[in-house]
Amino acid sequence: PHSIAVLAGAASAHASAEAPERCFHAIAPLQLAGPDDVSFLDNKRYLPALEASHAGAVIIAPEMASRVPHGCIALVTPEPYLGWARVAALFHPPAPANPGIHPAAIVDPAASVDASAEICPGAIIGAGAEIGAHSIIGPGAVIGPGVRIGPDCRIGRLVSIAYAEIGARVTILAGARIGEDGFGFAITKAGFVDVPQLGRVLIEDDVSIGANSCIDRGSAQDTVIGTGSRLDNLVQIGHNVRLGRCCVIVSQAGISGSTVLDDFVMVGGQAGLTGHLRVGKKVRIGAQSGVMGDVADGIEVVGSPAMPVREFFRQVAVLRKFARGGGGPGQRDRSHGSADTDEKGSG
Repeated sequence: PHSIAVLAGAASAHASAEAPERCFHAIAPLQLAGPDDVSFLDNKRYLPALEASHAGAVIIAPEMASRVPHGCIALVTPEPYLGWARVAALFHPPAPANPGIHPAAIVDPAASVDASAEICPGAIIGAGAEIGAHSIIGPGAVIGPGVRIGPDCRIGRLVSIAYAEIGARVTILAGARIGEDGFGFAITKAGFVDVPQLGRVLIEDDVSIGANSCIDRGSAQDTVIGTGSRLDNLVQIGHNVRLGRCCVIVSQAGISGSTVLDDFVMVGGQAGLTGHLRVGKKVRIGAQSGVMGDVADGIEVVGSPAMPVREFFRQVAVLRKFARGGGGPGQRDRSHGSADTDEKGSG
C-alpha cells in the first residue's frame, strides 16, 4: 500500500484532501475501482464513469477536478496520464533479476555474465558475449557471439540477438529478431547475388522493442536505434536505418534500408517508408501512409503517396464533391448518356 502523499509525489499532483492515515492498495479503471483503489481520467468522454465511480482517489486534470465524487480524493495534475504511469509503476514495479545462471541454460565459457544478471532456462549465450548488471535473459533467448548487453536490460522469451551492442535499460519483448542479415542483393541477368551484410545493430539506452519485431544488421555501416525510442510489435527496420532520439514506430510499419529518421519522429501503423530517405525532426506519419520522398522538419503527412495532411484532405474534399455529383466533365458526360438511353427506350 501507498499513502496519498506518496501517490501525489509520484504523480506530481496536488491532493484535494489531506488524509495522512489513508493508504491505497491497487490501481483500477473507473468502472471497477473501489475505495482502496487509485484510478485516473484524462478524457471528457468518461466523465459519466467518473461520477459513478467508487474509486478512493482519481488522477485528473484541473479542469475536470470539480466532477470528482464526494469522498474521492482528486490528485490534480496537468498531465494525468503521465501521473497514472508513474503511480501504476509504484504498485507494479518491474520484477528484479534473480541472480544466477539456470542449470538448463548454455553459457559459453568465453562469455562474460555479471554476477547480478539472471540467465533463464534454455537461454544460450555465445562466446565473447557480455551480459550487464541486473539484466535478465529470458527463457530460450539466444545471444550470439560478441553481443554486448548493458545493465538493467530485459530480453524476453525466444528473442535472438546477433551482431549487436545494446545499451542500458533496454526492453526487448518475446520473439524479436535483432541483427539478422538485411535484404541486400545484386541483380544480374542470371538471377540474384547476395551482398554480404557486415554491419551491426546499435541500440542506445532506454529503448523498448515490441514482440516479433525485426531489426536488420547493417550492410557496411550500422543500423542504429536512438535513445528512448519505442518500437511496437511487428515492426520491420531495414539495414543501415538510423532512428534518432525518442522515435515511435507503431505496429506493422516498415522502414526500408538506409533511411534516416531524425529525433521525435512518429510513424503510424502499417506505414511504409522507401529506402534512402531523410525524415526530419518531429515529423508525424499517418497510419498506412506510403512515404516515397524526404520529409522536412515538423511536417505531418498522410496517404499513399504521402503528402502534407492539409493537401491530402483538400484532395479528399474534391473527390467527395465529384462523388456527390458536384460537377466535372466525367460526371456531365455520364448524365447525358443516361438521358439519351432513356429517350431511345421510350421511343
